[in-house]
Amino acid sequence: TSGRQIFQPLHTLRSAEKELLPGFHQFEWQPALKNVSSSWDVGIINGLSGWTASVDDVPADTIARRFRYDVALVSALKDLEEDIMEGLRQRGLDDSTCTSGFTVVVKESCDGMGDVSEKHGSGPAVPEKAVRFSFTIMSISVRADGEEDAVTIFQEQKPNSELSCRPLCLMFVDESDHETLTAILGPVVAERKAMLESRLILSVGGLLRSFRFFFRGTGFDEKMVREMEGLEASGSTYVCTLCDSTRAEASQNMVLHSITRSHTENLERYEIWRTNPFSESAEELRDRVKGVSAKPFMETQTTLDALHCDIGNATE
Repeated sequence: TSGRQIFQPLHTLRSAEKELLPGFHQFEWQPALKNVSSSWDVGIINGLSGWTASVDDVPADTIARRFRYDVALVSALKDLEEDIMEGLRQRGLDDSTCTSGFTVVVKESCDGMGDVSEKHGSGPAVPEKAVRFSFTIMSISVRADGEEDAVTIFQEQKPNSELSCRPLCLMFVDESDHETLTAILGPVVAERKAMLESRLILSVGGLLRSFRFFFRGTGFDEKMVREMEGLEASGSTYVCTLCDSTRAEASQNMVLHSITRSHTENLERYEIWRTNPFSESAEELRDRVKGVSAKPFMETQTTLDALHCDIGNATE
């Protein structure tokens, strides 16, 4: 009777309906992510999307499916929405003042899933091995306005449980196939790099809040770390993935090992390996690059976890 239109135009109903779909959340990045498509209602995408093939790359003939990394993180945060609000309440923080300054620590994991071949199927011919890349939200902390220290409002109680571990990418590929792995995980790494330089704006508990992300690659086993950092496999003379110790040195010195490897340095060594600027023999060249044999493509956090154990356990 007042002349107000009670019928909503179709598109607003559409977006209202979409909000009810599982895994569908609106979010924004400030500044916008570089190299990442701007459509935010993406579901499962082709594992190679985002990979720009260069001339000397062999097209990866593989099947891989993944979520876009930021979409998966948003979904994980929305799943933890109640935990976040509860954490703020327990810490006596007024949730209306905590709209920025959230920090999320993400543990990344990646490993081969072994032989998945069909024994007598008639499906498409695919590689017989599979690899899964996943992540776990380890902790969320917030620094309230005017406060010095950040307060942890969520800590994953079972960080190694499959219940807290979220798959990001599944691929039919052998984990020792360096080129194919690079082609599939390269775009994931690019998205993650873009997220490090930006803030996520997401509605949690009815208010827009901003989140920063930190990634820790501590869920890779030694074989995968060697693969991603372009190092020789585990039978190499260079026993450790974090420093330049040889087997002989490691057996002489069980204690004094410092972390000396960095991603940048490995890239430089790969260039030396590729170009051989000093025209050295294969042996000399190998000694110079200390076991770097392929182009590294994923920076792994140099923290003392399962990696230095090769030396520490005194297997030599």
